Amino acid sequence: MKHALFAVAAIALAATFTLSPRPALAANVFYGITVHVSTTSIKVQDPKTKQTLSFELVPKFDRVFSADGKTTYQMRKVKPGQYVGVIYDQKLLGVRHADKIYLLDNANQRIGAQ
Repeated sequence: MKHALFAVAAIALAATFTLSPRPALAANVFYGITVHVSTTSIKVQDPKTKQTLSFELVPKFDRVFSADGKTTYQMRKVKPGQYVGVIYDQKLLGVRHADKIYLLDNANQRIGAQ
């Protein structure tokens, strides 16, 4: 009888680990120069590799930060030609969407970073 209870407990434990949701992977970061900005998307090009990525923005996106993360800005603060760091993921149907945007200086570093 003890073996049967142990087997049932082991199966329940294995099912819990198998059926539990997977932890979210860490977000990706892309640094570069803003090529295009609109209310629904932002396109950024890495000047070193010439790789260009587009990121979708949700309506009323308000996650634009100073380099130190203490000051928030409205999306209209982001202009073409400006260095930015975009933290993004591809959870929804594989589409890249920006979670946060950090404004950077011309050396591709966070403004005010020491």
